Amino acid sequence: QTSAQTGYSISRRRDDPYCYQVGFGNHFTSEAIPNVLPIGQSMPQKNKYELYTECITGTPFTTPRAQNQSTMLYRIRPSVAHQGFSKREKQNPFLVAEFSLGDPKQSISPARVSWSPDVPPASERVKFVYGIKTMMGNGSPMSYEGVAIHTYACNADMGKEAFVNNDGDFLIVPVTGRLDIQTELGRLLVFQGEIVVMPRGLRWKVTLPDGSATGYIQEIFGAHYELPDLGVIGSHGLANPRDFETPVACFDIDQTDWEVIYKLGGQLFTCKQDHTPFDVVAWHGNYVTLNSTSYVPYKYNLDFFLSLGSLNRDQTDPSIWTVLTARSKTPGVALADFVYAGGKWDVVENTMRLPYYHRNTACEVVGCISGDLGFLDNFEPGALFFDTGFTPHGPGSEIYDAVSNMELKPAKVFEAVRLAVFETSALMTLTEYATNGNRRYPGEGGTKGLEAKFLKHKDAIRADCYDGYGGVGYHFLFSSLTLV
Repeated sequence: QTSAQTGYSISRRRDDPYCYQVGFGNHFTSEAIPNVLPIGQSMPQKNKYELYTECITGTPFTTPRAQNQSTMLYRIRPSVAHQGFSKREKQNPFLVAEFSLGDPKQSISPARVSWSPDVPPASERVKFVYGIKTMMGNGSPMSYEGVAIHTYACNADMGKEAFVNNDGDFLIVPVTGRLDIQTELGRLLVFQGEIVVMPRGLRWKVTLPDGSATGYIQEIFGAHYELPDLGVIGSHGLANPRDFETPVACFDIDQTDWEVIYKLGGQLFTCKQDHTPFDVVAWHGNYVTLNSTSYVPYKYNLDFFLSLGSLNRDQTDPSIWTVLTARSKTPGVALADFVYAGGKWDVVENTMRLPYYHRNTACEVVGCISGDLGFLDNFEPGALFFDTGFTPHGPGSEIYDAVSNMELKPAKVFEAVRLAVFETSALMTLTEYATNGNRRYPGEGGTKGLEAKFLKHKDAIRADCYDGYGGVGYHFLFSSLTLV
């Protein structure tokens, strides 16, 4: 008789030293020492090895079971064993958590705005927490609903510091440099082409195996990320649950001085303690199945995304590439979406193989993870483009003309390109740094060179109108066309 092992864990990449549990929509258990987790209960009178029980809740206690989130930790010392809080002397002046036009430092623009990639300074060592720069956002953590878009650029390890984001959940998209993230629940190594979600309230630190790192962050207030509903797609497609990776329990024994940095309302606070915060020996926590939301950290390889689209004619809307979504308080309206565009086949016939010119109700922020689109100026890895709601945008004349006349045969598109798209139904204000910083590209005009080709066909239009309407109807129509 052959039986499976007691647990299933993976390490898909040869260059990733860590193992992971897989899934999205399940309750995980993990222990670094066998038989540490209590059986049949969560709070025994005395845990094995005299570990302390601690609970982290991601939702209020009375939240319906389908949305209720919590994780039970069994640790060497509880988090309350610290030396008190104080406001951190060194703040990050580029962090913003309250978004309002009532703030004179913030602005709004109907025009497309774009920024060059952020890079860590050569003359200064910058840790992850201080390398974050807020670009735009809406709402606030105080109102328990909102979204913020940040970039980050850092070149120093966090050392004996841990970070807690009290404001919201981070969705981090690396552009350059790997992120070695140690959390209370275990370790993750995050590569370019992957994303990682760090839930609100969890302690974690960033080490930089490559010496520096840059990327994007989408932060959401008052909500958590979940998988989008598939509807008629069925049970499989887009980002499949089994491809999400969650760390396994891993603990340190370290009785030296540490600092825990809290981000609260965009301000930084600190508490000191005489032991490591990464001393969780075992834990169990839930991905509640109904809504597939999480309160544990996880990463996802974007190369596993199953792209869908039209197979005969026309283009599907880009929402078909949604990896993760977060609900707003308005039923049926997303607070934030993370959309990914990467390599896929385009096989449609008699179809313009470019996105149609559009004016979306949503704000759209596009970043380049890797590659070059080839038809958008200044679009390089790390750059950022922002179109507010109903701002018209679309391809330029040169690429439009080329694609209008290309031979329509099956072709691989976005083969060397990875795009990160952050969308929100809310209007977003720009921060002072985004408006006045030296990364902002000049020029906010519309697309140049799009001529009125319709007017080249006056004779053919007259003939068609005469054949179609004739007589009085023809003359009446042409008096309004004024083709000159």
